[in-house]
Amino acid sequence: MLPAGRITDVDQPAPEAPIRDEATLAISVLNALRRPLAILGADGQLLFSNPVFAAQFGQLEDAAALRERIDKPSATGTCGHITGADGRTFSLEIAPLPQGRLVILNEVANAGGSDALASKTAQIDPITQIGNRQMFRERLMTMLANGSGEVEPAAVMLINLARFKAINDSLGHIVGDKLLRVVADRIRSALGPDGFAARLRGEEFAVIQPCESVRSVVAVAERLIDLLGRSYILDSHLLTIGASIGVAMIPVDGLTAEQIQRNANLALQHAKLVGPGCCRFFVSAMDEAVQERRSLEIDLRRALALQELALVYQPQYNVATKRITGFETLLRWHHPKRGNVPPAEFIPIAEELGLIVPIGEWVIRRACCDATSWPEPLSVAVNISAVQFRSPDLAETILSGMTEAGLEPERLELEITESTLLGDRDAAGELLHKMRGLGVHIAMDDFGTGYSSLSYLRSFPFNKIKIDQSFVHAQPEGSTSDAIVRAIATLGESLGMTTIAEGVETEEQLARITADGCTDAQGYLISKPLAADKVEAFIRQPTVLAERVSAA
Repeated sequence: MLPAGRITDVDQPAPEAPIRDEATLAISVLNALRRPLAILGADGQLLFSNPVFAAQFGQLEDAAALRERIDKPSATGTCGHITGADGRTFSLEIAPLPQGRLVILNEVANAGGSDALASKTAQIDPITQIGNRQMFRERLMTMLANGSGEVEPAAVMLINLARFKAINDSLGHIVGDKLLRVVADRIRSALGPDGFAARLRGEEFAVIQPCESVRSVVAVAERLIDLLGRSYILDSHLLTIGASIGVAMIPVDGLTAEQIQRNANLALQHAKLVGPGCCRFFVSAMDEAVQERRSLEIDLRRALALQELALVYQPQYNVATKRITGFETLLRWHHPKRGNVPPAEFIPIAEELGLIVPIGEWVIRRACCDATSWPEPLSVAVNISAVQFRSPDLAETILSGMTEAGLEPERLELEITESTLLGDRDAAGELLHKMRGLGVHIAMDDFGTGYSSLSYLRSFPFNKIKIDQSFVHAQPEGSTSDAIVRAIATLGESLGMTTIAEGVETEEQLARITADGCTDAQGYLISKPLAADKVEAFIRQPTVLAERVSAA
C-alpha cells in the first residue's frame, strides 16, 4: 500500500512553477551544449535548435540534403555524415521521442588534425555563432574564383547597425552580445536557404544572397531593414536600433572579392549618410565621388604645406555710428587647377582629416598679425570649429597668437556655433570664461538655427549674437522672420550684447534689421570680403562707405 501522501500527490495536480523552471533549465542546458542538436515534431517541423546547430546548418548551402535525411519518418539511428558550415564533418544521429525526434550531430575527427580543426573553428564568430570576416572572405573568393563573368548572380550586402554602440556602452557587453545574437537570428530568418550571413566586426554584418533579379534583392533588403528595426526586449530593456544597407551585385559590380567588398562598402557609406532604414545599391558615380574626394584630400594637405590658403576680411558695420567696428576672418583656398574651392567643400574634409587644427592655428596667428597692421584698433573675429574647439592646445594657441603679434585681447573675437559647444559643457565653459577673463570677446554664430540657443546664452559668456542670414533674406510679407529678428535684438539688448545681422545685401534689408533693433550689420551691402592688402585702404575711406549705405 502506498503512503497516504503519495495518493494525495497523484490525486492533486502539482504546481506549474516547478515544471516551468525545469523546462527553462532543460532549454538552457541544451543551448549550452557545444554539439549541434535539434528537436523535430511528428510532422517534421523544427521545434527547437540550439545555437550551434543554427550556426552550422541554419544557412548551409546543401541544407536540403540535411532536411531530406531528417524529414523521413522512418529515419532513426545513425544516418550517415554531413558537412557543417565551417567545413567540419558530423555524423547524423536521429533518436525517437514520444511526439517527434531528436537530431544529434557528433563531430567526426578530421584527417587534417587539430590544426585544421582550429582553422575551421576560427571562422565562426564566437558571439553570434555565424560566420566571421574570414569565412565571409573565403566564401566570396570561392564564388569568384574563376575571375570571369560566368558566375552565379548574387547580392553582397553590408549591414551597419545604428545606435548599437550607445546601447553597448550604456547597458554593457552582456546586453550588447545578446542583442547581436538576436540580430544574427533575424538576419538568418530573412535569407533564403542558400543565403549566407557573417558578422564582420562590431555592429557590421554581411550577407551573400544568390538572386534572380534586383527586385528580389530589394525584397530581401526591405525585409532586413524591417526585421532589424523592430524593437528588442532583452533583460527587461526595450531596445530599438536601425540598419543601413549597402549592396553590390555579382558579377555586375566586380569580379574580385576586393572590388565587391569595396563597392558594397561605398554603397553602405552613402546609405549611412541618409540614416537608419536606408538601402543603397552601388553605382559608378559613388566611386567617382570617392576618387574626387581623395584627390581633394591630397591637394588640401599640399595646400597647407605650400601655404596656398589665404585669409580675407569682411567688414562689420555699426548702424548707429555708421562706422566699421571690425572684420570677420574668412578662409579661402585658390587651387592652381581647380580655381577657388568653396569652404563648404574643403572645411568638412579638413575636420575629418584632423587638418582643421593646424589650419585653425595658422588662421589665428595670421589674423592677429594682420590686425596689428590696420590703421585703427578694430576688432578681428575668428571662427572656431567644433574639432578645433576640442583641441587641448587651443587656449595656448590663442594666447601665443596674440602675444607674438602684439594684439590687445579686447580686439580678438572668437565666433562659436552651438554645435561647437555640444559635449563637455563644463570644459567648454571653463575655456570661454578663461578667454573672457583675458579680455577676449565671444560671439555666438548662426543664432536661431539650433535648439538650445537660449540656454547657451545663459551658461556661457557671450558678448555678441550673430543672427543667421536666413532670417535676413526671408521675405517680410507674411513671414515670421521679422518677429524673430526683433525678438533676438530685444534679447541681446536686455543681456547687454551686440546683435549683428549677417548677409545684409540690400538697403531694404539694412533698414529692416535697423528698425528691428539690430546694432550691427555684415554683408555685401557693406562690402564683399577683402584681401588682407585691401583692408587698410577700405578703413581709410569711410566717406565711400557712408555714401553706399546713406539711403538706408
